[in-house]
Amino acid sequence: MPTVPLIPDTAPFTLEQRAWLNGFFAGMFSRSNVAGVADPGPASTKPATTLTPLTILFGSQTGTAEGLAKKAAKEAGKRGFAATVLDMAQTDAAKFAAEKSVLVIVSTYGDGEPPDSAKSLHSALASTVGSSLASAPFSALRYSVCALGDTNYAQFCKCGADFDAYLEKLGANRATPRTDCDLDYEEKFTAWLNAALSALADSVVVVAGVADPGHPGSTSPATNESLSEPTYSKKNPFPALLLTSRNLNAPGSAKQVHHVEFDLAGSGLVYEAGDALGVIPHNCPALVADVLAALACDGEEAVSAPDSSTVPLRRALGEFYDLGKPTPDLLALLNPVVAGVADPGRPGSTTPATTTPHHIIDVLLQSKIENPQSKILPPADFVRVLKKLQPRLYSISSSPKAHAGQVHLTVGAVRYEKDGRARKGVCSTFLADRATLGEARVGVFVHSNKAFRPPASGDTPMIMVGPGTGIAPFRAFLHERRAAGAKGKNWLFFGDQRAATDFLYRDELAVLMSEGTLTRLDTAFSRDQAEKIYVQNCMLENAAELYAWLEAGAHFYVCGDASRMAKDVDAALHQVIERTGKKSAAEAAAYVQALKTAKRYARDVY
Repeated sequence: MPTVPLIPDTAPFTLEQRAWLNGFFAGMFSRSNVAGVADPGPASTKPATTLTPLTILFGSQTGTAEGLAKKAAKEAGKRGFAATVLDMAQTDAAKFAAEKSVLVIVSTYGDGEPPDSAKSLHSALASTVGSSLASAPFSALRYSVCALGDTNYAQFCKCGADFDAYLEKLGANRATPRTDCDLDYEEKFTAWLNAALSALADSVVVVAGVADPGHPGSTSPATNESLSEPTYSKKNPFPALLLTSRNLNAPGSAKQVHHVEFDLAGSGLVYEAGDALGVIPHNCPALVADVLAALACDGEEAVSAPDSSTVPLRRALGEFYDLGKPTPDLLALLNPVVAGVADPGRPGSTTPATTTPHHIIDVLLQSKIENPQSKILPPADFVRVLKKLQPRLYSISSSPKAHAGQVHLTVGAVRYEKDGRARKGVCSTFLADRATLGEARVGVFVHSNKAFRPPASGDTPMIMVGPGTGIAPFRAFLHERRAAGAKGKNWLFFGDQRAATDFLYRDELAVLMSEGTLTRLDTAFSRDQAEKIYVQNCMLENAAELYAWLEAGAHFYVCGDASRMAKDVDAALHQVIERTGKKSAAEAAAYVQALKTAKRYARDVY
């Protein structure tokens, strides 16, 4: 009987590399009808062990779900699964129904939307629910879903919930309950993966050099080494020196966009054009002071940090805890009606509240009004119901080929007023106002986004739509192509409010145009004329040439606001293809889907 080759312990690979290679070989052999793994040698008395085929489907917008899918495959390889990692864009409902064991890892972005790569499968499953194919084809499928999301959005983890519900309605068998992960997902993801793999395991083999929990003969406990990360990562960010933070807007602008540069010397961090940088922010000291005043605390009270260490309350609120949207646990500890949450069971409560407090300070101040003579909460109880302050991800606006040892960002400072109180974006104003140039060490890490890269061939044309701070990755793309000597044509659509004050990187773009790196630049400044003009209008005005570029093999990229701009640009793209290509709406939709499938249409939207 043929056997599955295993990488020996003495091979020059890390534990993770061995596990991945062993899983890869196991997958190849299981799909070649290998019955099992026998102990080599004529004297073997060990029975053959059947490998467990496993498909790990991911739907990822910024790369998080893809990265977790690969980590899941490594862990699965340690436990004897023949794991295959598959982008949702690479499958369909019929292929999905033919699977036996599937892990689904999918994110949600915008207003409850599936990632671009998951939209086709999401729609296919939704349309299949209730049809004649609703049960039988999926009855042999066992699955579990890990949903990624952000509780700051109303439609938290909706896409994952949709997949879970569709599969159940189609007759598939849920192996373990769905897990919904917030931005701080590591522990929940690991617990879900362990439970799901255990539930899906029909049998287990010992992969060379890897301990297997519960397997006879395993001499050491299982570890999570396959889920380890590089030296500097989200769990252990690199303290990067802030080199530059300068305002790109001219005086009189209604905006404040900063060009930010960090020194990565000595970090070992590696990034590519299209990746994002995670930045660890600090809360505004003025906001921290207001929270302390509302709590009637001086800030020296000892409380627990998220890592269980003991720190003063002021530092905990400044560096470690999120002071934005109040958590349900915090609201539950306070008067629900004052907190803006209906409480049907509360004596005297007859009318549900109509608003939810915007930020934690709003809840505290409302509670203080109702109970002016008493402390709202003890400090230890207060921090216990706060979320950990999360890093912010920004599209990188530099190319490592052009700016070795540095990483650049293009960050719009968020400032607005609500309910008579000035509000600030946590990280954007941290970089714009509070981090000191040449002194501040800011925690950073690289977040890979392999779905958003310049074309592999330097000869391939690019069309880039990036209004406002959406220009960031396209600055990186253009610098990358110039440094590499790429010959492909490059077309940028840029827009903002006013040309005189908001034309970001105007001088740089002029140089790139004069050099020939930037072939064409079309701009839309919405407030420079009575009728507002946006980038999608420019696309329609140049429909014939845009379609010609697409027909010549151009890749189409969009970066920026997901809620409006990206949707309007997508609609304009469909119109361009319909009008110029003389296609029906259905044919234009198929054309766009083909671009996505070929990875010629990519979006970095937020």
